[in-house]
Amino acid sequence: MTVHTSLTGRIAVVTGASSGIGRAAAVRLAAAGAKVAVLARRADRLAELTGEIERAGGTALALAADVTDASALRSAADRVAAELGTADLLVNNAGVMLPAPVAELPTEQWQHQIDLNVSGLMNTIGAFVPQLIASAADRGVADLVNTSSIAAQNIFPNFAVYSGTKAFVTHLSRTLRAELGPKDVRVSAVEPGIVGTELQSHVTDPGAQDWLEGSKKEMTWLAPEDVAEAIAFLAAQPAHVNLQQVTIMPTRQAA
Repeated sequence: MTVHTSLTGRIAVVTGASSGIGRAAAVRLAAAGAKVAVLARRADRLAELTGEIERAGGTALALAADVTDASALRSAADRVAAELGTADLLVNNAGVMLPAPVAELPTEQWQHQIDLNVSGLMNTIGAFVPQLIASAADRGVADLVNTSSIAAQNIFPNFAVYSGTKAFVTHLSRTLRAELGPKDVRVSAVEPGIVGTELQSHVTDPGAQDWLEGSKKEMTWLAPEDVAEAIAFLAAQPAHVNLQQVTIMPTRQAA
């Protein structure tokens, strides 16, 4: 699924870019020629990432911000427009996974997942969709790519709140595609199976930890670069082609 079409001239914004899928997506899009604004909370990680992209001949802008802060995101959007140009590709990737049995009432974890996976997603959309619409009007295409999960479709015990947030992402993406498609803004949801990222290190529930460790013995997990390749593939399609939903799974992951 290697993309041969150049993304030269595209201006991409990637959230959750300090690690995992976001970091890999930023590197991949920059390698294809896009100017990339990378957004996350950890400024030191962003500095390392922009340095890597620039040493490889690309253009990158670091934006240290928390997606749960709507005002900070609006300021970040202003910087992108001023320093790189109007964004035409948004990879809405920031998120967290904190499985736990509902009966344990881990309300702080519930709220954290909702704040980041739902409210943070919407804050990012609110900050950057006006630029996507303007870019599409100017050049005929723009892209909003939302990172969802196979958990949006399938059933995983103890993942109820996380799965619910990702179901929101997938259904929101379908609905926004109907709304923004007539404005030439393509909307896609990418639903990965198990990907080896920092998300697993945040898991504290023993049952989920055991399940994740057991799965490593049963299958080769996806790498962040696998998902990044799918994102680049979406962005490289002809303007009239919109892949609405892409599910990417480890070959041996059954559900």
